[in-house]
Amino acid sequence: MKRIGVISDPHGNLMALDAVLAELEREELDGIVCLGDLAVGPQPAETLARVMALDCPVVKGNWETWFCEGIPAPEDEIGERLLEIGEFWKAQLSAEELAVLQGLPPTVELDLGDGLAALCFHGSPSSNEEGIYSVTPDETLEQMLGDAITPVVFCGHTHIQMLRRLEHALVVNPGAIGLPFSEWAPHTIAIAPWAEYGIVSHDDGRLHVDLRRTTYDVAALLSMSRGSGMPHADWWADCWQLDRLRGG
Repeated sequence: MKRIGVISDPHGNLMALDAVLAELEREELDGIVCLGDLAVGPQPAETLARVMALDCPVVKGNWETWFCEGIPAPEDEIGERLLEIGEFWKAQLSAEELAVLQGLPPTVELDLGDGLAALCFHGSPSSNEEGIYSVTPDETLEQMLGDAITPVVFCGHTHIQMLRRLEHALVVNPGAIGLPFSEWAPHTIAIAPWAEYGIVSHDDGRLHVDLRRTTYDVAALLSMSRGSGMPHADWWADCWQLDRLRGG
């Protein structure tokens, strides 16, 4: 049997990352893979260091590209806020840390044992800004995957856990560690107060996908963020749906 921990989108949230890694450390894993967007968050340098210390495969997310090559011009008021917040977090990274982000590969192929391979990327094999959703038409998804398709596909970027089957591939999104979305809608940010990840097991031709979530001290994260000097801190903190923990 081969068991792999699949994590994505830590988003500079070291508290959430530590909670997930503490659970993964109790598992008998053969490895971990990280699907990008490491440092764009309240503790960018610390989160980057924690991921790189895992010495695991890591792919380049869209925020890695944006930190190194420029954040795109915003299209609306939310985009303007995110640009200013992103520039604040980027300024906390050294030139050496940015070079680490720039050097990450866009895709990684992972051996799941017994000849089964998984293609790992952030958004799609050709773009870390494309998202694969449950509602993406099969024909569109097949075009996005192209000739690079493998029997298993690991992707991130959407911040939404997903398990989806195509004719020749199983698509797995472990969700986001640092910034999981509680709902998806254009021009809306609603952040769930937990951390998400996955464990994929392959044994004698059988594949098992376990999508998980865990809690951590979100209130402490938001308090630290409000005191950090980041722009729009109150707005960002208000995006977190804390009532979800109480079943509201």
